[in-house]
Amino acid sequence: MQLLYPEIKAYAKHHMDVGHGHEIYYEESGSEDGTPVVYVHGGPGTGSVSYHRRFFDPEKYRIILIDQRGCGLSKAKNPLAQNTTEHLLDDMEAIREKLGINRWVVFGGGWGATLSLLYAQKYPERALGLILHSVFLGRQQDIDWIFETGVPRLVPDYWEEFTQSLHASDTKNLLKVFSDRLEGDDDLARMSAAKSWAVWYARSSLLHHSSAWLKRFNDPHVASTTARIQAHYFRHDCFIEPNQVLQHCEQLSDVPGIIVHGRFDLLCPLDCSWLLQQAWPEAELHIIRDACHANLDPGITDALVRAAKEMHKIVTHDCSDSASD
Repeated sequence: MQLLYPEIKAYAKHHMDVGHGHEIYYEESGSEDGTPVVYVHGGPGTGSVSYHRRFFDPEKYRIILIDQRGCGLSKAKNPLAQNTTEHLLDDMEAIREKLGINRWVVFGGGWGATLSLLYAQKYPERALGLILHSVFLGRQQDIDWIFETGVPRLVPDYWEEFTQSLHASDTKNLLKVFSDRLEGDDDLARMSAAKSWAVWYARSSLLHHSSAWLKRFNDPHVASTTARIQAHYFRHDCFIEPNQVLQHCEQLSDVPGIIVHGRFDLLCPLDCSWLLQQAWPEAELHIIRDACHANLDPGITDALVRAAKEMHKIVTHDCSDSASD
């Protein structure tokens, strides 16, 4: 069983002003001369955490963490203003250029996998490879699964706790009710809704208990930003076209990929990765039989550390072949 690498610190921390009141936080750790890898966090809105650096061998990788607009250590006058998928892709590309990186490995799970795929489809020449887990395709049916057709039936006890915390009579349009509560004038009601959502999200993400995972989503700042930004994106169909990810997989034909997915992922069902691999046969799909959604699930952690090792071999081999041509 592969474990996370030991804790490391960032050797450089930055903020980039991207306009409209947004300053994006990003950092570097690992080896300055290593293979660049960008960690694309999920949510939307969860932000980066120090353990995200630890999926990669720090002697082989130059590790870039980015906090997306409105969350983590990024700064925003209005977190939801000028905050769309296209803005996030532009931010990633601006940071790559700022760092002088020609190509990098792109690593993401959940919403981070969605964003990683969209980035690689838009900039395939910049993607050395993709490491994805717990894939979320961002389709309407995937959003409906979370709020209507799937998760409420699989964890009805957790779901009931969440819905009762909203004190709402209209449970058929819960996403709108939840969003309105988060943007309302009652501070206590906003924080109560955000914390209830974050706790539900955290508990539904796990198959094996993780105190670190649960503690993270109980943090008031994480709960608030995660809830507001997720609701913002989900109410706007993730700011992408219907079935956009699967329809543009031909752009990935020259990009190596490793996909990891827990068989018992409640939030992002396994068929998301299954359909993705069928549309992108160049990618490997590893189904983890006793795992759920969270990347701190031991089975997912093990598979992702292995995937990062394997991807380093693939991309360094490809680079050496190109150099010899």
